[in-house]
Amino acid sequence: MERQTIPAVSGSPEVGEESEVVVRELIEVIRTVGSYDGFRKTQRKDCLKLARRLKLLVPLLEEIRDQLGNPSNVSGSGSNYLVGLKKALVGAKKLLKNCNHGSKIYLAMESEAVMSRFHAVYDKLNQALDGIRYDELGVSVEVKEQVELMRMQLQRAKGRTDTQDMELAMDMMVVFSKNEDRNADIAIFERLANKLELHTIADLKAETAAIRKLEKRRGGHSDTMKRIFDLLGKFKQIAGIDETVSLDGPISTRTLQRCQSSLIPNEFLCPIALEIMTDPVIVATGQTYERESITKWLNSNHRTCPKTGQTLDHLSLAPNFALRNLILQWCEKNNFELPKKDSYASCESCSSELMEEISSLVRDLSSSQPNARRDAVVKIRMLSKENPENRILIANNGGIPGLVQLLYYPDSKIQEHTVTALLNLSIDETNKRLIAREGAIPAIIEILQNGTDEARENSAAALFSLSMLDENKTLVGNFNGIPPLVNLLQHGTTRGKKDAATALFNLSSNQSNKSKAIKAGIIPPLLRLLDDKTLGMIDEALSILLHLASHPEGRNEIGRLSVIETLVEIIRNGTPKNKECAVSVLLELGLNNSALALAALQFGVYEPLKEITITGTNRAQRKANSLLQHMSKCEHIP
Repeated sequence: MERQTIPAVSGSPEVGEESEVVVRELIEVIRTVGSYDGFRKTQRKDCLKLARRLKLLVPLLEEIRDQLGNPSNVSGSGSNYLVGLKKALVGAKKLLKNCNHGSKIYLAMESEAVMSRFHAVYDKLNQALDGIRYDELGVSVEVKEQVELMRMQLQRAKGRTDTQDMELAMDMMVVFSKNEDRNADIAIFERLANKLELHTIADLKAETAAIRKLEKRRGGHSDTMKRIFDLLGKFKQIAGIDETVSLDGPISTRTLQRCQSSLIPNEFLCPIALEIMTDPVIVATGQTYERESITKWLNSNHRTCPKTGQTLDHLSLAPNFALRNLILQWCEKNNFELPKKDSYASCESCSSELMEEISSLVRDLSSSQPNARRDAVVKIRMLSKENPENRILIANNGGIPGLVQLLYYPDSKIQEHTVTALLNLSIDETNKRLIAREGAIPAIIEILQNGTDEARENSAAALFSLSMLDENKTLVGNFNGIPPLVNLLQHGTTRGKKDAATALFNLSSNQSNKSKAIKAGIIPPLLRLLDDKTLGMIDEALSILLHLASHPEGRNEIGRLSVIETLVEIIRNGTPKNKECAVSVLLELGLNNSALALAALQFGVYEPLKEITITGTNRAQRKANSLLQHMSKCEHIP
């Protein structure tokens, strides 16, 4: 453990020498923090700001170090501030190190707890800097002003009340609460993987190691760890990694169990599976992989080289005969038997048959025979649900334009099957762009307005999937897709309401869509969802309301006394998550309209808020404290 005590013998050389050592250590801590360059995306903004602010302390510490060179300038009581500053900087270093090397999934799940740790660091830094006697230490006016500016920035950062990433929070909530086994949910996992930057082999390998360290530190397999491992497994599946191949542990115990020798040349191992290659192939970047492994990678919607990260100019695979011959020679010389695998010729035959079938189905989409069209779209719907490879093959064979044309076909069942097939195809990010480019969005919105119940539900889900791309959010809004989603939220089936809520949350992250949603009448049905406990959609409704509360028109409509009373009731009697969301909405409203904060006091929010500051979730505690502080400025609270 690092030493925290500094001798306090006034004027002694030892005090000056040890204090000077501590100052050098503090400068080194700040420089170490400045070398971190891999901050997790969920905390990156706060980490970079904190690291930048810590660098502002270097001139102060350098001036103090210069003064400490003269023992007559040092007093025991005057150097005690270094103890507090050291504690604060070491705490900041630990936090930033965790945000640089820790599990991305865990940091996303516990983002509010991590934010509380940032606030604690801000407090410790301010307290430590408060004890510095600038005049006694001979600190220049310029440096003093720089430090005071940094303290003011820390104070402002601590008072921040905005939500870090509501889209990420909503996705995490959907992932961990959704019970329905629906194919479109994979799109949420894909967006999460992209947001958390967990979509390459290297990313997932590093995350696995970080989670193992976290598990060891927490001492067991808790519910939280189980959820983290489950989500990691889903990300591996999306990346095309076989769960039977672990990404952690030494090669000798993980993937080469069949090999009695640990001397297999590294160039004979597939970079993905880490197994000796039986059918090595070369991709466009010149890298070599086992055919089965790289095919699985490409069929999982990837268009990059796993080893280099470069975009592939083409997806052709060329057999690496030279390397295969070297492997065979080595095996013969070392009496090593290659693992037996299914012959590629058989797989190639299956792929050829599948491609021929898909080509035939795509042609039938334009058939003059209604039954042929119906059969084709039903079969494409089924194939597009089965696996990522099929979605790519269907798109590559021109299936998307044919399906988009069928959205206008005057048969409700064909429309239903078609919109569902496009929903499945939209899981692939490239397909999202193709579907929008072919003009599908207006037709999907039309079916959302007039289709069967299932067609309307799947249309809402399709709009959600497509609107993961920002350009498509704008398109959905411009094509007037928000009013029918609001209508589905108000009058749809339970599943329809949930699909509409998810899509509306996604779309309302776009500023222009917030106004459109408010004008479409979204707020009354959201408020009704707050009162309807049977649907279990209180969190979803509050999350959308929080988005809309950042818009002036939204605040005006949400900020009615009846709504404030409902929020107070949820804060008093809701689930922990309900309370957390309700406090966030009330804080957003109260900060922009003090009268609403006072109204909440009149409805009895004070005691429940005090209780939440002690027993609530980390995020709820922080929001409740901010709300109480704001209320205390509006009215003196005993």
